[in-house]
Amino acid sequence: MNNVLMIEDNADDAELAQRALERVGLADKIRLARSGEDALDFLFGRGDYAKQQNAEVIKLILLDLNLPKAPGLEVLKQIRLNPTTRQIPVVILTVSRKEPDLLQSFTMGISDYLIKPLDPARFAQIYKKYVRESE
Repeated sequence: MNNVLMIEDNADDAELAQRALERVGLADKIRLARSGEDALDFLFGRGDYAKQQNAEVIKLILLDLNLPKAPGLEVLKQIRLNPTTRQIPVVILTVSRKEPDLLQSFTMGISDYLIKPLDPARFAQIYKKYVRESE
């Protein structure tokens, strides 16, 4: 069952993340969205995902900040404004610890951040903290 939504437009980063997750046995838990718009459609049952209740099964969101169609901070804002999704933990995927967007995202309610490329052990910790607690 996919209970983690990874929002990542870079194919190389997504593939590296998938490999890291395979190493800790969590690759089958991930649903990939390639743009901010696709992720919002998926979460809110719009467009190709109409009539689906996807937000109810997602327990954790991994969010890249640099996305096409809807930037990461806009996606985060929409997630936090919607009563259905506002409680889902959001973990930012970033290449730097110093990004101004990372600081702003903490004020918008992110739960944590992961540095790319994804460290399997760190992801496993975050997964256990945010997903297993809610199961």
